[in-house]
Amino acid sequence: MSEINRHEKFNFKSLSQIQEKASELGIALSSVDDCSVLAEPVNIAERRISKNAFAVLPMEGCDWTAEGSLTELAHRRYERFFLGGSGLIWWEACAVVPEGRANPRQMMLTKVNHQLISRLLENLRRRAIRETGQAPLCILQLTHSGRYSRPEGKRSLPLTAQRDPFLDPVGGIKDDSRIVSDDYLKKLVEIYAETAKRAQETGFDGIDVKACHRYLINELLAARTRAGDFGGPFENRSRFILEVVEAIKAVVRPDFIVSSRFNAYDRHPFPYGFGVSPENVLEADLEEPILLAKLLVKKGVELLCVTAGNPYSDFPEITRPMDLPLVGKPKPSEHPLEGVARLFGVTKAIKHEVSSVKVVGSGYSWLRQFIPNFAAANIEAGNVDFVGLGRSSFAYPDAPRDFLTDGKFNEKKCCVSCSRCSQMMRDDTFAGCAIKDRSVYQSIYQTARTAAEKVNK
Repeated sequence: MSEINRHEKFNFKSLSQIQEKASELGIALSSVDDCSVLAEPVNIAERRISKNAFAVLPMEGCDWTAEGSLTELAHRRYERFFLGGSGLIWWEACAVVPEGRANPRQMMLTKVNHQLISRLLENLRRRAIRETGQAPLCILQLTHSGRYSRPEGKRSLPLTAQRDPFLDPVGGIKDDSRIVSDDYLKKLVEIYAETAKRAQETGFDGIDVKACHRYLINELLAARTRAGDFGGPFENRSRFILEVVEAIKAVVRPDFIVSSRFNAYDRHPFPYGFGVSPENVLEADLEEPILLAKLLVKKGVELLCVTAGNPYSDFPEITRPMDLPLVGKPKPSEHPLEGVARLFGVTKAIKHEVSSVKVVGSGYSWLRQFIPNFAAANIEAGNVDFVGLGRSSFAYPDAPRDFLTDGKFNEKKCCVSCSRCSQMMRDDTFAGCAIKDRSVYQSIYQTARTAAEKVNK
């Protein structure tokens, strides 16, 4: 790899330095000095209005109860998000069935706990209005973790869309017994709809049908080797998500937002990856992702969030450009700016094909205090409508509030993309920022790291 393409940590003190590096790398990244567009309201389908263009992306805290209900840590996280000033909060992954949980402490919305979460929403909205003058819109992400299901203890219990020679060995899959049947998927459609209706009754403004990061629906979209109604040609591979959207639209109010966060590029070898070139896994082929976006909009989806990659793979930087990798993992081979540019690029391509709906972008956290400059440029160019902040929201939940007050982010409070929040998930503990929120999460991180190191010796 050439000298200018090697990975490096963030060490920029000005926009001009970032642009100089981008130029060296042959990357086109637009930025602006006037970021006031971020403070303007965003209308979603002319019915729901976000007070600004900031969105909290769905970052799992892995801190709900064994029944998927609220804990003090989860309450604290959402309190920080509500008071942070974002116009939109995209709530973390909520499993629609127990066997589809990615960890034993993943959120669920049930007949037992939905009233408790409803009171949380009501109380936090009132407090946000009192302290910030606005209440954020709330989207609940509905998920089935598929091959990454781990509903009990430390044992993985994968439920896959198809066999995959690259991922099966990692998950200990040796035969077809973990492939979900067509009957299972048909029943799951109605469960998604039931959960969406419960989310509406709980007080959420909308739901997200999660189709990213190699969880079940994302894998179904790439299930070219699967037989039956949900595999093979694109019409079959997209059938499940489209039927889920249709079933949800049939049971919720017209003003309830139906959205989807989906992968535009898997960075996974063809024929097992979605949005990848058959000739070169390093290249995105957006023909099917664009077609999917158009079909989702035709079915009534009003909000999209574009992402890419697989955080569990050997290339998590596709999803999250970073300074430091997970413990024991190699340093990414590409410059983080290349990852940022890729995420901006695939989002732009999707947005320009479905300009009638609002689109949330991702890939911003690595840019730190310069996030507003690049986000505003993308919004002004019509490439995106919201700037989505994931890891950044763990570290610096009040970044939007600071921007709305001071016109900028506080450099000292920004996420440093150290991967510790992801490491905490891998170490099977609660996830948060062990650097910027160290009074709560540093000891949690260190305890889990020590335990993991003992096991791995």
